Amino acid sequence: MAAVALAPRSRPRRSPLRRVGPWLFFVAMLAVALLVLLPIIIIVFTAFKPVAEVNAFPPSLLPTDWTLDNFTRIFNELPFGRLILNSFVFAGGVTLCALVFDSLAAYVLARVDFRGSRILLLVIVASLMIPFQATLIPIYQLVADFGWVNTFWGLIIPRAADAFGIFFLRQFFLSLPRDLDNAARIDGASEFRIFRSIVLPNAVPALLTLGIYTFVNNWNDLLWPLVFTTEQEMGTITSGLTLLTGPSGIIPYGVMMAGSLIAVVPLAIMFLFVQRRFIESVASTGLK
Repeated sequence: MAAVALAPRSRPRRSPLRRVGPWLFFVAMLAVALLVLLPIIIIVFTAFKPVAEVNAFPPSLLPTDWTLDNFTRIFNELPFGRLILNSFVFAGGVTLCALVFDSLAAYVLARVDFRGSRILLLVIVASLMIPFQATLIPIYQLVADFGWVNTFWGLIIPRAADAFGIFFLRQFFLSLPRDLDNAARIDGASEFRIFRSIVLPNAVPALLTLGIYTFVNNWNDLLWPLVFTTEQEMGTITSGLTLLTGPSGIIPYGVMMAGSLIAVVPLAIMFLFVQRRFIESVASTGLK
């Protein structure tokens, strides 16, 4: 029987749309990234503009005469070094306290069975629905009664624990297998030993996420330092920038942009430092 020669099947040709599709997607993502980064780009370029170019109309994006005068003025017109230190103490202190107290409360609600735990959780979640401004005046009265106005105690202690952090960590702790807890209890480990040696090492991704969120939120906060500090030496970067005024009440936007750029640098460095540790902890969760 003679073999029938089969003609090779031609490969289906890709449509022009499928070939152009990846490039269109790349251009769209690049446009979105530039749109998101546009405020930061404006801050960077404005910080290096002289006063005449900052106030010029129509405005230009790139400065024609690059200058460092705005960075010099920010340190001459404000105790900016002290403001940076205050911001680190305030945001860092709140972050450390929140991680300790939120994780302890979340562990009890997630891993310890006791009567009334669900009611307590509902109360904590319900407190998230109360506007922050509604509790600001009562908290200020308590802080004033303790004599903590214009002190780090008054800035940090009222924010030492957070309902969102407790709920967030509780949900993460629930995802951890209880077999580890039960095995440790059989060996005679206490609840605090289980919390410290088993739960926390496996909750590093959640702790880093909550730590970054808390630090950035307090670092950028404006209303809280304005209310609880009346002395310039106890202010933070955000509250200090509001004190910048030029002749006739004109705001020196170049100086303000220089201060804002300096305020962003620690956050960028912290993110780059924590990012690698965050990825490693996610990959190793449950293996310790």
